[in-house]
Amino acid sequence: MLPDCRTQGEPFSIPIFDVVPSDVEGFMDELRTFPSAFHDGFARREPRAHFFDYMVGQFSVLERKSIEPMALAVEGGNIRGMQRFISDDTWDDEHLLWTYHHLVADDLGDPSGVLMFDESGFVKKGQESAGVARQYGGSVGKVENSQVGVFAAYASRHGDAFLDQRLFMPDVWLSDAYAERRVNCRVPEERAFQSKPQLAAERLQAICEGGLVPFKYVVADCLYGNSPDFLDALDACVGVTALVAIPSETRCWLQAPGTEDKTYKYQGEVRSTRVVVQPALEPRTVATLAASLPASSWYRRKVSEGTKGPIEYEFARRRVTLCKDGLPDRTVWLVIKRTLGAEPSSFYDMSHAPASTPLRLLIWLSGVRWAVEQCFEEGKTELGMAQYEVRKYPGWHHHMLTTMVAHFFLWRLKVRLGKKSPRAHGVTTADSNRSAKSKYTLFGLMISET
Repeated sequence: MLPDCRTQGEPFSIPIFDVVPSDVEGFMDELRTFPSAFHDGFARREPRAHFFDYMVGQFSVLERKSIEPMALAVEGGNIRGMQRFISDDTWDDEHLLWTYHHLVADDLGDPSGVLMFDESGFVKKGQESAGVARQYGGSVGKVENSQVGVFAAYASRHGDAFLDQRLFMPDVWLSDAYAERRVNCRVPEERAFQSKPQLAAERLQAICEGGLVPFKYVVADCLYGNSPDFLDALDACVGVTALVAIPSETRCWLQAPGTEDKTYKYQGEVRSTRVVVQPALEPRTVATLAASLPASSWYRRKVSEGTKGPIEYEFARRRVTLCKDGLPDRTVWLVIKRTLGAEPSSFYDMSHAPASTPLRLLIWLSGVRWAVEQCFEEGKTELGMAQYEVRKYPGWHHHMLTTMVAHFFLWRLKVRLGKKSPRAHGVTTADSNRSAKSKYTLFGLMISET
């Protein structure tokens, strides 16, 4: 029988969002005042009002949360005004993001926080929306006509939230054939092609240099773990421990081979190249290495409780040196997770954590990435994250920022207002409704503004 891996010492457990309607009954004032923190990001009163109305629409019980139904559902809502607000009004995006990061740090920040990077696809019809193309989206799971965004998210013992986002622009959109579409969609003239890992690396660098949101760990899926740009950005984050997924065909050595510089002549010119001095020592794929491990190398670990009982995996790890272009690259921990059963499936991660890092920490990190998937699920099912109908490049980013803010507001209610709930103070729904001036439908019920 495989030994158990002890669970003590894990940095933290990410809480489940469990605010119920009675927890927020009577807190329309909080929703009314919360957007005021972002007022300096807008030059005029009208966009500030639209910012609040947009959030109200996202919290509503509308079947579809695009601009027109949201504007019609909000008292005094203006469809064309809200459309201009999202796509054409001037936003101080940097200041708004700076303010947002301050709020996230205040309510969710923790020195042991985790940054998570992932992409999500948004299926679209037509060809006129910025960045739309037939492309693979992680959340879609197949090639579709869609837009794809790269997102940074944050998790701590207090909750989870999005931190940043960038719309991925396929290379065809930067070609001469798409020049008119770029103008129509207000794509910045200086926008050059960046791969998804390059976008994530840029966001990681900005978050790290900004220093507003504390974090100690970084996790990402296979797309980013296979990117030299993203790995270099990780190396630049001093004191950070990362665990990123890698493909099964990634090659490595259990012991780093020696190398030497070899000179040769090419077209009369002397050149130099680095070669492995033990050519017989061929690198192996991580899948081949995993298959060769003895039973004593594996640890069974319960990672969560499912609806049908405990969910368990088997884990193993080895210190390996990765192969890049036939030469030894970085030395890392290879962490292997496999399902139970006669035909197990295996998953591979690497970490540049020190050699003394306990296995339980790496196992914990391997399960943290679910939090960003939960953010996407909550944003898309509850807040209309995927139901936007904007074509312009700024409009996409503005919609996603309001979704991020709305999602974080729910955690703010849980973290900051839980002790002030009507249940804690003996306030009943009838008491709240008697003093109501107007009502909004949020979280599936009528919330009163008192």
